[in-house]
Amino acid sequence: MLRTICKGKIHRAVVTEARLDYVGSITIDRSLMDAADIRPYEMVQVTNVSNASLWRTYAIPANAGSGTICLNGPPARLFQPTDLVIILSLCEVNDEEYNQIVSRVVHVDENNRITKIESHSLKELNESKE
Repeated sequence: MLRTICKGKIHRAVVTEARLDYVGSITIDRSLMDAADIRPYEMVQVTNVSNASLWRTYAIPANAGSGTICLNGPPARLFQPTDLVIILSLCEVNDEEYNQIVSRVVHVDENNRITKIESHSLKELNESKE
């Protein structure tokens, strides 16, 4: 059996741009991608805290330290500058792989600068319930 797990999260980032004329994707500051363990062209889920819209697309890196969070293409109609978003990186794992996952939660400020990174060992969380 495979389980879908959140392996990385950028929590409450601020949308800086929305470009309808672009082909698609979300452009994310490379330092945020690295901190959340999101690789270029990896599929991510983006939820708009302001209006509950949810979109899945692939991540492309912006310059590290730029603070960029830009929704490109169709989601530009659902996500606008200043909206708060939660970006999730998901993976599918079997029970053996589950115990090796360390999920990261990246907290940012109003300029999308990292304020805190939490690491959660799924093995430890699973064992603590027993």
